[in-house]
Amino acid sequence: MRNLICVLLILITACKSETTTRIQQEKSIDKSVYEIWQAYLKSHPELPQDELPESWYFHDNRDDANRLAALVLSGKKKASSGLYTWYKDANADLPKIGTKHIVTNFNGAAKAIIEITKVDTIPFNKIPKSYAALDMGISTNPLQKWKKAHWDFFTSSMVESGETPTEDMLIVCEEFKTIWPEK
Repeated sequence: MRNLICVLLILITACKSETTTRIQQEKSIDKSVYEIWQAYLKSHPELPQDELPESWYFHDNRDDANRLAALVLSGKKKASSGLYTWYKDANADLPKIGTKHIVTNFNGAAKAIIEITKVDTIPFNKIPKSYAALDMGISTNPLQKWKKAHWDFFTSSMVESGETPTEDMLIVCEEFKTIWPEK
């Protein structure tokens, strides 16, 4: 009997801890993330009532995160780049076509919903100008600007893990369309 009571107490404590963690995670998500997703679903009742997609911002600082979110909203930014080693090191799957994400500003306020339309893995030195223009959201010297911005960004993130960038490092190239707000 004493063992049964101990097992029940452990189960209750474990469930409470898991529930508390989930509630804490939900509380850290800005209310606008839920609101934008509900507005999107209400406007598309034919869609399955999917779970809330991941929400995140581009880059690692306020100015760039907010600037890139604005480019997504304007329809100019239609791609995103990441290091293949990030996925490999995390033992994570590459992005999947059709996956939706909620793009936020640096403070976590929802700005847009995007849907992945294409995923490719390309060496850094083989990135085409057309892709760079989609990622940078600009038409003037997009490849030159893409290479400089991404080399600097990838270098700074790789230094933390003791790695060194190379011209042939693999880049995960995601193309997306902005699906909300509708254009």
